[in-house]
Amino acid sequence: MPLDPQVQVVLENISKQGIPPLHTLSVENARKVNLSFGAGQPLQVWKVEDLQIPGNLQSVPVRIYKPQRETPLPVIVYYHGGGWVVGNLDAADVLCRELANRVNSIVVSVDYRLAPDHKFPAAVEDAYAALTWVAQNTSAIGADPYRIAVGGDSAGGNLAAVVAMMARDNGANFVKFQLLFNPVTHYSFDTQSYKENGEGFGLTADTMRWFWNNYLANDQDGLHPYASPLLAADLAGLPPALILTAEYDPLRDEGEAFAEKLRAAGVPVEMKRYEGMAHGFILQTGIYDRGREALQHAVRALQKAF
Repeated sequence: MPLDPQVQVVLENISKQGIPPLHTLSVENARKVNLSFGAGQPLQVWKVEDLQIPGNLQSVPVRIYKPQRETPLPVIVYYHGGGWVVGNLDAADVLCRELANRVNSIVVSVDYRLAPDHKFPAAVEDAYAALTWVAQNTSAIGADPYRIAVGGDSAGGNLAAVVAMMARDNGANFVKFQLLFNPVTHYSFDTQSYKENGEGFGLTADTMRWFWNNYLANDQDGLHPYASPLLAADLAGLPPALILTAEYDPLRDEGEAFAEKLRAAGVPVEMKRYEGMAHGFILQTGIYDRGREALQHAVRALQKAF
């Protein structure tokens, strides 16, 4: 399909304003870029609380959204995007509020350590520490231990997929569902979607190379399945997944390849490509009709899973 007219307007405005690509900035300045642009107005949630929870080396900040007083409720452990280099709890705040209210679920948003200050596997360690903390403290936060999902967008989708794999590898079967928006799944830049969409659609191939170069200590780390879940030898036994991709996204093909590999391993997977959309559209429900459509798609999938 042609590029969605709403996306076209946004990309033209970015070009007119001369907003530089992230990879041309210092890490410090890249972190000042507003990643919540187009997210819409944040919904009121019954209770929102910031906590510090135990991590491997230091505490991990989390933000817990509770839609109502009555418990227990299902819980979604959510990881923000930003190429493991930028992003924070605020970047995913509007989306987490939507998920909490619409799914009627607790959402625990995780502020994992960022690269290059903390290279792989620091983000993975924090992501898994937060997941296990939730599983061990369900009664304290009012969550149902039998209804735990993981979710994330972009690099956060990568972390969500990885922690589901880690839980399986550690013999823990408490993750019941994976919600993956435009996930990064492979340390590689040679797919057709990279060739077609690597320039001019927001997220560029050069920015993805910059993210990976900041995240990894060396190329060998990129071959580890906890960095590139698409390279995992065995995906059997993982929880069901919803994977949403965008047509004009360099990450499109690796997200869809991960869906196919999960399916081949016997994992129930629903995968949908949103035609005409670009990377990150699920976070921009304030300006994209199809972003709101994708959010509702995710809500239905979570309600069914729970």
